[in-house]
Amino acid sequence: MLNRQLAPDFKQVSTINFIQPSQQALDNQIPVYTIYSGEQDLVRIEFIFNNVNWNVEKPLQAIAVSAMLNNGTSKLSAKDIAEQIDFYGAFFQTEYVQDHSTVTLYTLNKHLASVLPIVKNVLADSQFPQGEIDIYIQNQKQKLQVNLQKNDILARKEFAHALFGDTAYGVDIQAKHYDELKREDLVSYFRSAYAPDNCTIVVSGKFEEASFHLLNEQFGRNWELGKAVKNKFNFSLLPRTAIYKDRPDALQSAIRIGKLAINRTHEDFPGLQILNTVLGGYFGSRLMNNIREDKGYTYGIGSGISSLQDAGYLFIATEVGAEVCADALTEIYKEIELLKNDLVEEEELTLVKNYMLGSMLGSLENVFSHADKFKNIHLFGLGYDYYENYIKKVKSITAEEIRTLAIKYFNKEDFTEVVVGKK
Repeated sequence: MLNRQLAPDFKQVSTINFIQPSQQALDNQIPVYTIYSGEQDLVRIEFIFNNVNWNVEKPLQAIAVSAMLNNGTSKLSAKDIAEQIDFYGAFFQTEYVQDHSTVTLYTLNKHLASVLPIVKNVLADSQFPQGEIDIYIQNQKQKLQVNLQKNDILARKEFAHALFGDTAYGVDIQAKHYDELKREDLVSYFRSAYAPDNCTIVVSGKFEEASFHLLNEQFGRNWELGKAVKNKFNFSLLPRTAIYKDRPDALQSAIRIGKLAINRTHEDFPGLQILNTVLGGYFGSRLMNNIREDKGYTYGIGSGISSLQDAGYLFIATEVGAEVCADALTEIYKEIELLKNDLVEEEELTLVKNYMLGSMLGSLENVFSHADKFKNIHLFGLGYDYYENYIKKVKSITAEEIRTLAIKYFNKEDFTEVVVGKK
C-alpha cells in the first residue's frame, strides 16, 4: 500500500528523446524542415527570414516591417486579412528578434488550401499603407514614452547599448527614429528581406505529402528574389563600465549587470549554463536565496545567458528598494566571488542537475516545442549532438569544473553595471 507520508525518491532523468525533422525543398529551393506528429489535425508553419541590410541610420526598418506586415496588400486590407484568417479558425502572427523575423501560421489541415494563399499574398505583396504607418508611429511613440518611465526597461536599454553599441543588438531607439520612418524604406526592406532566397520554413504538426504540395504550390513558384545581405556584427570584450541614471523620486532601483560572453556554438556554453543556474537561473538559486529570501531586498532576482548569432552575453537583473541598492550590489558580487573561490557542495549540485534535466524534459511537451528545440540549434548551424553533449555535461560536471568556469567568465573587471533609480 502506498505510504503518502513519504516523499518519492529523486531520480535523475535517464534519456530525453527528440523528434528530429525531415528535410525537403520547394521548387525554388526554400528548405522545409518538418517535425511530424499525426495526433491532431493541426499544423504550425513558420517562415523565418534573416534580418538583413543593417543601416544604423534606419534602425527601425526590420522592426517596423515585421510589425506592419499584415496591414494590407494590393488585394486585401488589414481588416480583410484578419477576417479571412479568423473565418477559418486560423491564427497568424509576426515576430521580430535581433537576428531574424518570423511569420507564423497555425491552422487545421483541412483549411490549409484556403489559408495559404492569404499568407502568400501577405509575404509577396505587403504595401504598408501610409495611414497605417502614421498610426504605428503614433502608437509606438506613446509606448516608448511610457516605457522610458520604467526603471527596468530603461536599465535594459542602457545595458544593451553599452555592450553592443549601434547595432541591431543594442541600438538606442528614440522617438526621432519613429519620426524618420518612410514608407519607401519599409517597402525596400520588405522586398529585400521577405524573399525566397532569405527564407527557411519550419513545419510542425500533422503535415503530410498533400500538405507539402499545397505549400509548394504557393511558395515554391512565382516569388521574386530579394537583395539581402545578412547582418553580421563583431564585438570585443569591454573594460568595466558603470552607468548610473539618477531618479531622485524612485522607490525602487533597477540593476542590470553583465558582460559579453560566448554563444551556443562554444564548447563551454553548456557548462556556463549550469554555472548560471547555480548563480541565478532558478528559484532556488544563490541570488534568490541571498537577495530575496535572506535579505528581503527584492521580490525577484535572476541571471541568464543569451545566445545571439554574433555574440552571447551574461546578465543579472533585479529591482530592489532604493535604500538598499548599494547593499544589494555588494551581495551580488559576493555571490559571484564565492563561486570563484569555493566548491559547490554535492547536494546543491545534484539539485541543480536534476532541475536542469527535468526542465529540458518538461520543455518537450508537444510537437511545437520539439520544433523550437530544432530551431535553437539549426539557426546556429548545429546538430542534435549539441543536445547530447548538453545532457552529458549536465550529468557529469564536477564542482571543480564549475569553479574553473566561474574564474574564467566571472571577472568583475569585465562587467558592465547599470543602475537606474537611486544607488
